[in-house]
Amino acid sequence: MLSRFIQKLSKLRKRSPPAPLLALVVIVFNMRREAPRTLLTLSPAYQQGVNTGDYEVIVVENGSPTPLMAEEVTQFGANFRYLWIENASPSPAEAINRGVALSKAPFIGIIIDGARMATPGVVALALQALQSFKRAVVGTVGFHLGPDVQMESIGRGYNQEIEDELLAGIDWRNHGYRLFEISALAGSSPTGWLGRINESNLIFLSRVLFNELGGFDERFSSPGGGIVNLDFYRRACDLPNSTLITLLSEATFHQVHGGAMANQPASELPQRLQACNEEHRRIRGAYFENSLQVPLLFGPIRPEIIPWLQKALDLSKA
Repeated sequence: MLSRFIQKLSKLRKRSPPAPLLALVVIVFNMRREAPRTLLTLSPAYQQGVNTGDYEVIVVENGSPTPLMAEEVTQFGANFRYLWIENASPSPAEAINRGVALSKAPFIGIIIDGARMATPGVVALALQALQSFKRAVVGTVGFHLGPDVQMESIGRGYNQEIEDELLAGIDWRNHGYRLFEISALAGSSPTGWLGRINESNLIFLSRVLFNELGGFDERFSSPGGGIVNLDFYRRACDLPNSTLITLLSEATFHQVHGGAMANQPASELPQRLQACNEEHRRIRGAYFENSLQVPLLFGPIRPEIIPWLQKALDLSKA
């Protein structure tokens, strides 16, 4: 009798803990300054309304010459994993697909640019949306840290030192929604929550829908992936019988890091976009166009975003 009880107890102890509902895949490349901030904003110590068992974070180092150490990633929680890709493509598409393949979670979240910090309620609200709607595609509004979009602000002297000072002045670690105070809407989210967004730098969907899309298209081979993120969001928006959602009051915030698009001079942007669009035409047979799908807003209105809602309303009246 006692031996049977011990055997049962032993089997219970050997059972694996329940699999997480959500896998967040974060791509990093030469982000020793920026990635620790981003990862902190994805950690159970920062995210509200979720715990370690609800989700995991898979950090994929896409062949960086100056990579993070695995311990620098796993320090943020038992739900953090690190994958190093050697001889990596300059595009993050393959890295995203490999990161997704590491997890068996039913839902996926993707941050193509690991320099993007997140608001504290984004994981819990995304999980709520994903489980409340069939075939949900859940996007987030994008911001740039600093006084303007960074293509413009870096030309006027904005840099990492100034950004560090801005962040130090708001105690964002304990008050994450204060990031709205030191940011500007990204060009991909021109009207914030009161309109369509052109891409989502933290997008959530089910594994079923990710597979239905064939993941990120690895034919986009330009440094930084060109417009592979816009392409993925556009294709996700237009999935049949899906529900397109934008999370209200949640967002991501881009840090200056010399990125392939957001941190290049504004004068070079038209030429870079044209090159990216030509790559899209070669792959898809046509130039890129944004989806016409109008998203459903999901979530509460937090006081921190009211000034941004007012700005959008003022613009619509102008």
